[in-house]
Amino acid sequence: MTGFYTAIDKLKTHFDADALVNSVSEGDIFQVDLAKQTIFPLVHIMVNSCSFETNVLRFNISLIAMDLVDISKNENTSVYLGNDNTQDALNSTLAILNRAYDIMLHGSLAYDLFQIDGNPNCEPFTERFENLLSGWTMTFDVLVPNDMTIC
Repeated sequence: MTGFYTAIDKLKTHFDADALVNSVSEGDIFQVDLAKQTIFPLVHIMVNSCSFETNVLRFNISLIAMDLVDISKNENTSVYLGNDNTQDALNSTLAILNRAYDIMLHGSLAYDLFQIDGNPNCEPFTERFENLLSGWTMTFDVLVPNDMTIC
C-alpha cells in the first residue's frame, strides 16, 4: 500500500520545483528547526487524517506556507503597512498555496491520480512562532487510489 507515500511525495515534488519555495518539510511542525533563516519560504506538509473509501484513500492535509518577517530599521511612517514586510509574506505564501491548489485541481497532479475533493480552507497567521513567521495554512481533502488488495 503506497497511498500515504503518494500523497506526501507528490506534494513534496511539486514544492521542490516551485521557485518561490526554498524548503519543504513533513510531519510534526515542532520538529522543524524554524530558527534557521536560510530555509524560508518554507512549506510544511501535515497529514491530519485518513479515511478509507471505496477504492480510494481520503487524506485531510494541511499545507503551511511561511516566510520570515523582516522588521525595518527605518521609522514607521505608515499605520497601514507597518514597519515590516508582513503583507509581502502573506501575499507570497498565499500565491504558493494558490498555485499548488490550481495544479492539484487542473494541472499535472490532477492527471496523476491525485484529486482534490471540495474547496480548501486558507487561514492566515502572523507571529505564530518565536522568529516572527507569517503565512497561511491551507487545509483540504485529497483522494488517492487505494491499491490495497485482500489477496
